[in-house]
Amino acid sequence: MLAVGVLAGLSVLSLLTYGYLSWDSLGLGPGVTEATRTGLGEELGAGAPSAQPHIIFILADDQGFRDVGYHGSEIRTPTLDKLAAEGVKLENYYVQPMCTPSRSQFITGKYQIHTGLQHSIIRPTQPNCLPLDNVTLPQKLKEVGYSTHMVGKWHLGFYRRECMPTQRGFDTFFGSLLGSGDYYTHFKCDSPGICGYDLYENDNAAWDHDNGIYSTQMYTQKVQQILASHNPSKPIFLYIAYQAVHSPLQAPGKYFEHYRSINNINRRRYAAMLACLDEAINNVTLALKKYGYYDNSIIIYSSDNGGQPMAGGSNWPLRGSKGTYWEGGIRAVGFVHSPLLKNKGSVCKELVHITDWFPTLITLAEGQIDEDIQLDGYDIWETISEGRRSPRVDILHNIDPIYTKAKNGSWAAGYGIWNTAIQSAIRVNHWKLLTGNPGYSDWVPPQAFSNAGPNRWHNERVSWTAGKTVWLFNITADPYERVDLSAKYPDVVKQLLRRLSQFNKTAVPVRYPPKDPRSNPKLNGGVWGPWFKEDEKKKKSDKSKGANKQKKNKNKKKAN
Repeated sequence: MLAVGVLAGLSVLSLLTYGYLSWDSLGLGPGVTEATRTGLGEELGAGAPSAQPHIIFILADDQGFRDVGYHGSEIRTPTLDKLAAEGVKLENYYVQPMCTPSRSQFITGKYQIHTGLQHSIIRPTQPNCLPLDNVTLPQKLKEVGYSTHMVGKWHLGFYRRECMPTQRGFDTFFGSLLGSGDYYTHFKCDSPGICGYDLYENDNAAWDHDNGIYSTQMYTQKVQQILASHNPSKPIFLYIAYQAVHSPLQAPGKYFEHYRSINNINRRRYAAMLACLDEAINNVTLALKKYGYYDNSIIIYSSDNGGQPMAGGSNWPLRGSKGTYWEGGIRAVGFVHSPLLKNKGSVCKELVHITDWFPTLITLAEGQIDEDIQLDGYDIWETISEGRRSPRVDILHNIDPIYTKAKNGSWAAGYGIWNTAIQSAIRVNHWKLLTGNPGYSDWVPPQAFSNAGPNRWHNERVSWTAGKTVWLFNITADPYERVDLSAKYPDVVKQLLRRLSQFNKTAVPVRYPPKDPRSNPKLNGGVWGPWFKEDEKKKKSDKSKGANKQKKNKNKKKAN
C-alpha cells in the first residue's frame, strides 16, 4: 500500500493439593515408570491417549501491554517470558477494552454488535447476561468429548440460573460472578449498602472455601485439584480467568520484596500482584507436566484488555488505556505455548483477535462449527503454528450507539456515510479509524509512576480544543498513533466509514437494562447470585391470562 511506503519513515522501534484423587496419592510420584502409569491407565479403564489436545486458556485481568518482561517491564515475569520465548508471541493481537466484551467474544467467537453487549460491561445489579441463544465454546467442546472446567472470573451475567457458567457448557465452575471484589474476603459492594459475597462452587456460594486465601493462589490450587483428579488420556478444556491484576490492588506481603524501590504505591502493589500471578502460572505449568497433560497440551495466555495507569498498569509506548479504543486499550499481551507448535520460539505479527480462539480451538478439538452460526472469528492455528498469513484482514473494534456522543460529531463530518458522534473503531489491513469519543488518549511513560514530581508525562497530554471526531492511523507504520492522517487520506476515511456502516447493518439491539432492586444480596442470603425467578414470571402471566379469561366470560354473559 502506498501509504505504508510514505509512512515508513515514521516507524519507530517495533513493539516490541487438596483432597482429590491424584497420581501422587496413587503412588505415582516423580520417579514413576511408564509401565506403572500404563498399568494404572488400564486399571482405570483408560483407552489410548486422545489425539485431541488439552486446551488451557489463561486470561489475565487488566494486564498492561508493557507489563511483561519481554516488553521491557521493570516487573519480573520469568514464567511468562519463558513460556512465550519457547512458544509463539502474538505481537499484533487484539482484545476488547473492557472485561465483559472480551470474555463474551472469546466464548462465542462473535463481535459485541452480534450479541447485544456492545455497551460497557454487565453490572452486578442488571438483569442481563450473555444471550442464551448463543452457543458457547465449552458447549461445542463438550460435544466432542471434552471435560470442561472454569476457574476464576465469569462476568457474563448471572441474574437467572440459566446464565450461570454450569448452564453455559462448563462441567464445573469455581470462582466469582462479578467483575471485581476483595481478593481475600471475596466481598463486593456495588454501591453503598448493596454488598454481598461472591465466591461460587458450581451453582452455590462457596462458604466452605472462605479461608482468607488470596484468590490467585486459591484459583491455582483449584486448577491443581482438577488436573490431579482428571484422567489425562481424556481431553480437558480448562478456562482459567484470574482476577489479577484488576483492582483492588492487593497482594501477599512476600511479593513486594523486589519492588520496594518503586515509589508509586499503586505501581508497587500492581507489581507484587503480577509477580504472584507469574508464579501461579508456573505452578499450573508444573501441574500439567506432573499429571501427564503437558505433551499434548495447548496453553494460551491473554490479557482481557489494556492496563489502567491510575491502578498501576502500563501500556507504554502505546496510547490510551483500559476502556478506550486507542491501542493501549485493545492491544494485548498474548502468546501460545505448546509442544504441538511447529514454529516454536517465533513471533507472530499477523492480525489476531480474541474472537479467533472460538473457531481455532473447536477445529483443533476435531469439533464441528454449525453453518448457521455466523462467526466473526477465524481459524488462525496455521498462522500461529506454521507462520502462514492470517485469514483476518479487518477487526471491528466496536460500534457503541449509546455511549456519550461526541459534541462535534455529525453526518457531515462523516461525509454523509456515518455519524461521527457515535463511538466506533475499526481496523482494515494497516489502517485504523476511530470516530466519536474514543476515550482517555494520553501516552503514559514509565516516568509517570515516579513520585519525583511533574515531568515528561505532562508533555504527552493531548489537547481536545480542535473538537475532532474522526482519526485515521496507519498502525503498521505508526503503532503509537501519533500522526493522524484523516485529513491527508479522505478516500481511505470514506472506505472505512462505509465498512463501519456495513457492519452496523448487522448489529442487534443493545442489551443494557436498568438495575433491578431484587438483585440486592440482602434479599439473597447475603450472596450475589441469580434473583430472577422464571416461576414468578410464569405465575404472573398465568394470573393475567386468568383475569383476562374471566373478563371475557363476563362480557360474553352481558352480551347474551
